[in-house]
Amino acid sequence: MAKSVGTHLFNAFRGALIGTAEVVPGVSGGTVALIVGIYETLITSAGHAVNGIRLAASDLPRGRGGARAAEEFRKADWGAIIAVLIGMALAAIVAAKFLAPLVEHEQQFAYALFFGLILASLWVPYSGSGRTWKPGHYLLALAVAVVTFFATGLPPAHIDPSFPIVVGAAAIAVCALVLPGVSGSFILLTFGLYTATMDALNGRDFGYIGTFALGAVIGLAFFVKLLQWLMENYHHITLVVLTGLMAGSLRALWPWQDENRTLHAPEGDIPVTVALAVLGFVIVVAVLLFERRVQARRQATADGTAEPRGRHRSAAPVDSTDRG
Repeated sequence: MAKSVGTHLFNAFRGALIGTAEVVPGVSGGTVALIVGIYETLITSAGHAVNGIRLAASDLPRGRGGARAAEEFRKADWGAIIAVLIGMALAAIVAAKFLAPLVEHEQQFAYALFFGLILASLWVPYSGSGRTWKPGHYLLALAVAVVTFFATGLPPAHIDPSFPIVVGAAAIAVCALVLPGVSGSFILLTFGLYTATMDALNGRDFGYIGTFALGAVIGLAFFVKLLQWLMENYHHITLVVLTGLMAGSLRALWPWQDENRTLHAPEGDIPVTVALAVLGFVIVVAVLLFERRVQARRQATADGTAEPRGRHRSAAPVDSTDRG
């Protein structure tokens, strides 16, 4: 069934939220994708797209035609992908211009808001599989959280942005785009390339942007297929690991830390800082409750009218989380 203009606009809005998050160090675009209900749609579609490109590169030079590649491409939700990418690109440019400097100058308050957002977001992967957690799952999530906690405490480096360095950093950072709990901007900070990347976006440095895009494509081609396979074959365990990643990454958003990522006890404007963290928490809870109501309404409509008429799911992609 053809999707409405409203659906494409909503997906573009989802992409804008993801793109905005990727500009803020410590905030994962993958986490935002989970919150707004587009995560598994993007992972699955990107996996089919990568498969299609691989099959086309393999079959066409050998004269086997493009049937297998075309079949893979048809499985991807291109409407959602294109709308999300457009929203991401536009939002990233705007956020690099206005939001990044604001976060830099008001880091304590900005981090407090995002800390609350991510803390509430832990519920999404925790409940995502629809299965009960066992003691081993909690231990695994805790182990992943501890590793992530120490990894996000590494001090930022200062590296010359040469071609291989930018490609390699982009390949790693873009993985954070599809991995909740890991911030692409935070990885760029660790490599010492965050400022250079923001300056390139603001200054329309297409040479740097093209180099970064090349690394991003390479990283996605290798990583997204692995994540798609894990989501399809080990859905529950994958979400357990993602929960640990998100929990450990909260260290990166602790409001009281210095430029070397050393954590400090709360100080200075504590009431305002706490209030912003609570606000971020409430925002996510409200979004999740709204999403649940929308899903329930769509399910009721589908149960009452869709099956007899041969229709399936709603036009707006809502990720299924009831697999084992």
